[in-house]
Amino acid sequence: MINPEQRQLVHKFLLLELAVKSLQVDYLKTEQFKLKKIFLPLMDSLLKDLRNECFDLKRQLGQQRIRIVGWTKVDEHFSDVQIATAGNDVELRYANQALKTQVEKLISNKLNVNNV
Repeated sequence: MINPEQRQLVHKFLLLELAVKSLQVDYLKTEQFKLKKIFLPLMDSLLKDLRNECFDLKRQLGQQRIRIVGWTKVDEHFSDVQIATAGNDVELRYANQALKTQVEKLISNKLNVNNV
């Protein structure tokens, strides 16, 4: 079982992981921009920061013997995340739209954008 503090770390890790994956997909599209010389360095810097934070959280979770085993899409609205712990394995259900909104907010905060 995971305690509330560990669950919060897991949630933050999931958001960071999703942010990195989303930005990696968008990065390929950004390479096609006419103003890519402006956007690519911003995305490089953002990805580097997010990856470092994600790596640190993964290490923290690993020290507590917690790891993300996998994602399962339940339907278009929900996904389950399987978490392995030293005691029992846990399955958490997340609303996809809520995750998307939280990832957007995370990225906006990292970029200091106030309008999202």
